[in-house]
Amino acid sequence: MGNLQLVIATLAAILLATATISATVVEGAVADIVTPDFFNSIRSQAPNSCAGKNFYTRDAFLQAANSYPNFGNRGSLAGSQREIAAFFAHVTHETGSMCYIEEINRATYCDTRQYPCAQGKQYYGRGPLQLTWNYNYAVCGQALNFNGVGDPDVVARDPVLAWRTALWFWMTNVRPVLPQGFGATIRAINGMECNGGNAPAVRARVSYYNSYCQRFGIQPEANTGC
Repeated sequence: MGNLQLVIATLAAILLATATISATVVEGAVADIVTPDFFNSIRSQAPNSCAGKNFYTRDAFLQAANSYPNFGNRGSLAGSQREIAAFFAHVTHETGSMCYIEEINRATYCDTRQYPCAQGKQYYGRGPLQLTWNYNYAVCGQALNFNGVGDPDVVARDPVLAWRTALWFWMTNVRPVLPQGFGATIRAINGMECNGGNAPAVRARVSYYNSYCQRFGIQPEANTGC
């Protein structure tokens, strides 16, 4: 191959690679998948009286997602859509379609074997995935630079932080099991529901997941139940 042909072949390869990468980035971008219509279709199911109606916004979610560039990036558009479908299936179930900022049945959720609890503070569920227990608040606070033990209520005051805590929990505890199927994500979030522990809750989560996959025009992966 002559020098000119080699240069042309090299440039063609670079252009093809660049086009492929650009297509993947554009097609798989979280903002392109979580459109205003998709986000609002979930939030619109909540009554106007809900505390989360104006707290959970797409803008706050996207700001939080900027901190996690690997979220919603599974190497293909369908893979990215499945992850986002799974994430929002759990968010929908945990928050009642973005109605609840804080858990309804509140408790202290304090386990001092590894992490302390602040006097008068309760570590019940808050945010899109209902972050719960003092040890989760402690570790999440260290990761995101907020006082999770001393001021767990900040998760219910700051909408961007609320989404960041949900994404932190997802990326840390849930995303690693995604290859095992949606059922594994249920076990990672609330394993007590599995094996007959709360069959209606499992069915609800799976129903949301299937619905969002259908909305994206993709097939859900196998192993949806737990």
